[in-house]
Amino acid sequence: MSDVCVYGATAAGVAAAVAARSAGASTTLVDPGTHVGGMVTGGLSWTDVGDTRAIRGFALRFYEEVARHYDAALWQVKGPEPHVAEGLFTALLDGVDVRLAERLLPDAAVYVDASYEGDLLPGFGVPYAVGREPRELYGETWAGRQPAWRPGKHNFPVRLFPFDDGGRLLPFIREPELDERGWPAERLGEGDGGLQAYGFRVCLTDREENRLPFERPDGYDPGAFELLRRYLAATKLEAHDLLGLNRDLLPNGKCDVNSIGPFSLNVLDGSNRGYPDGDAAARARVREHHLLYTQSLLYFLANDEDVPANVRGELQRWGRCADEFTDTGGWPHQLYIRDGRRMVGACVLTERDLLDARPQPDEVARGSYNIDIREVERTWRYLPEYVREAAVFNEGYLSVAVPPYPIPYRCLTPRRDDATNLLVPVCLSASHVAFGSLRMEPTLMMLGEAAGTAAAEAARRGIAVQDVEASFVPVG
Repeated sequence: MSDVCVYGATAAGVAAAVAARSAGASTTLVDPGTHVGGMVTGGLSWTDVGDTRAIRGFALRFYEEVARHYDAALWQVKGPEPHVAEGLFTALLDGVDVRLAERLLPDAAVYVDASYEGDLLPGFGVPYAVGREPRELYGETWAGRQPAWRPGKHNFPVRLFPFDDGGRLLPFIREPELDERGWPAERLGEGDGGLQAYGFRVCLTDREENRLPFERPDGYDPGAFELLRRYLAATKLEAHDLLGLNRDLLPNGKCDVNSIGPFSLNVLDGSNRGYPDGDAAARARVREHHLLYTQSLLYFLANDEDVPANVRGELQRWGRCADEFTDTGGWPHQLYIRDGRRMVGACVLTERDLLDARPQPDEVARGSYNIDIREVERTWRYLPEYVREAAVFNEGYLSVAVPPYPIPYRCLTPRRDDATNLLVPVCLSASHVAFGSLRMEPTLMMLGEAAGTAAAEAARRGIAVQDVEASFVPVG
């Protein structure tokens, strides 16, 4: 029997396991996958950190190790290469019983759920939320459904028709709910369970000696990208406008590709909505759908004759990295799960706690990054003009600046009546809006460290996690 069992070998899970072991607890780290580090080793190399002064403890130690590895100043390197990050995490886990490719939990005095999905919550009988809540639940300005035609870089700058010649909705557009007139309903501020887009964050290179070209995947359908064809035909885009390709972004000529525009590696058809509560087969279908989309999109941009020559030529210069993700063909092993379950715990952190930050008596870490909610869905609306004309929109994106704000220990603990031996640093107790800021990997590492430290103390003293003094837990 272990003192502490950490489920989920995310970066936060590694931080929790290292902290618990450092506090003297016998510690087991369990993950059904075969890699440690989660998104930090799975494609999210250029990590958003917010105010670097808020980064402390294990998170700061990790980024100091990154700087040392590259013989660079702290924060000079945008992010470590995925295989480098995994090597650093693995070295830090010395003394922890690491069990990969396992789902069975060992007996332990205290558990830490550090998974992106919050998979221990149902088994422990702890209530949780999934997706966007209604605006009135917590009195949040930015909660619920958002205007579809809000302008910005994540929405289309041109008018694109959403249907094919037969009147069928184009692929990768989610069918909207209709009102009594048969028009797409806006219903601003309503809770709809919508999740931030999922996607694979690929690591690419243009160095010929390390480049694997984009190959035509099984199941490839060039017709699936009709909307992208229309977008490219209506604009004069460069490859950078689509994917943000930048050979200087990461060390050794690599680039971490993110979503920087309206058509990107994000999948916006709503297919991720069944993922958090889905069984293994349902989740596998979501991952396969997203991977095929990613492989198909890159192959399409590099090869389809309808893609402008300048874009096609630039994509042909890039490819997967031969020295990354070597056991999965150069494709990331981790799906970017921006939203999973969120515990409803002893304290629910909300928009007000971030925008109007005030001291918390049990502060264990600080967040500082924007409320960053990626697009939730691609849909269509009738334009509010004289002629009724349908157009495509990406709905849900938000980026709201916040000051550095305290995160209380109570957000990591369930309510006492629900569980007394579980801590949750990733799918912590927060509204969907607040989680848009909390979800940044450095913040989650700090919360993982706090959870691991508290778990070790609860196990050592044989007390409920709610009874661990917050003064014992702060990171740094």
